[in-house]
Amino acid sequence: MFISSHAQACSSYTFSSNQVFSSCTDLPVLNAFIHWNYDTSTGKVQLAYRHTSVDTSKWVAWAINPTSTGMPGAQALVAYQQSDGSMRAYMSPISGYSTGLQEGNLSFDVSNLSATYSNGEITIFATITPPGNSTSVNQVWQDGPLNGGTPAQHALSGANTQSKGTLNFASGQAGSSGGSSRLEKKNIHGVLNVVSWGILMPIGVIIARYLRVFKSADPTWFYLHVTCQSSAYIIGVAGWATGLKLGSESKGITYSVHRTIGIILFCLATLQVFALLLRPKKEHKYRNYWNVYHHAVGYAVIILAVVNIFKGFDALNPEKKWKNAYIGVLIALGINFLWLEAYTWYIVLKRKRSQSNAEKASYGYGNGNGIGIGTTNGSNNGYGGRPHHDV
Repeated sequence: MFISSHAQACSSYTFSSNQVFSSCTDLPVLNAFIHWNYDTSTGKVQLAYRHTSVDTSKWVAWAINPTSTGMPGAQALVAYQQSDGSMRAYMSPISGYSTGLQEGNLSFDVSNLSATYSNGEITIFATITPPGNSTSVNQVWQDGPLNGGTPAQHALSGANTQSKGTLNFASGQAGSSGGSSRLEKKNIHGVLNVVSWGILMPIGVIIARYLRVFKSADPTWFYLHVTCQSSAYIIGVAGWATGLKLGSESKGITYSVHRTIGIILFCLATLQVFALLLRPKKEHKYRNYWNVYHHAVGYAVIILAVVNIFKGFDALNPEKKWKNAYIGVLIALGINFLWLEAYTWYIVLKRKRSQSNAEKASYGYGNGNGIGIGTTNGSNNGYGGRPHHDV
């Protein structure tokens, strides 16, 4: 039913110029559609590329890539509205990601190129002869802002990185070209890092900071802490590795801050693992220095992890519910942190008062059997009132 509704939305569109196209398909992202007529005798394709939900401050483009599935090498048809209200439509061969969409000839024949703008919709019309008279092509479509009346760089996240696929002019079939699998890799990368750095790591810190206060939890708290942090590290390294893999496959698209923080996180977490192996015994003179280092690096990892997770949300641009869900997790962790902090301080202070009262009792009162316990005030303690501190 979903596919049928899409086909109906595409096929029911009527062009103002009364042009009729026998085939069309709804492109999966960026509110775009491609309509065409394929002439089997000549191999020519008469097409109309529609890009909706745009205003006069944007450019749009549709391209065929004869050599790859991405942007570098794409042969594009570009259109936008100029400051005087007229439409400009031209050809632009794209050699790399840093393109300014300069005008130039394409590697295949293009004729009857024009464009229109109406009601927030730009339509590019053209007649093309696909490279090598092939009926199946790799297509790329895009939109971006105008800067000073010329095309500027499009967004490097979300739908703008997924706008590519395949198109068969003869059969009318359209498909993805690695976009969905790449999105799955990004989602895996995000889930692994949120679960490890963003959830398990803080839980491990909460266990170490608050369970150790209870004598009955020793040494259970330590093993729980090590298990939680080790699991977080293993899962986090897997997420970090998938990030490096995605980066190597995204030439020209970089998230410098996100990448740098990720590398720093990996290095600090690895130092924590080695520091655990070198942990001095409790009575060792360097144990306090080790504790300071271990705590400082641990808290730094958590702070950087939370910051980088939100950087990842900005790069992946998922539905808001996922970002809100993680914010909810952070709020829950924060609430637990606050009440556990207050409760453990209550336990510690109560324990100190009890110890103080016990010390006063052991050094200030008799036991009623003629033998004084720590009496220092000269009272009769069985030794002629002489101060004495032994039982």
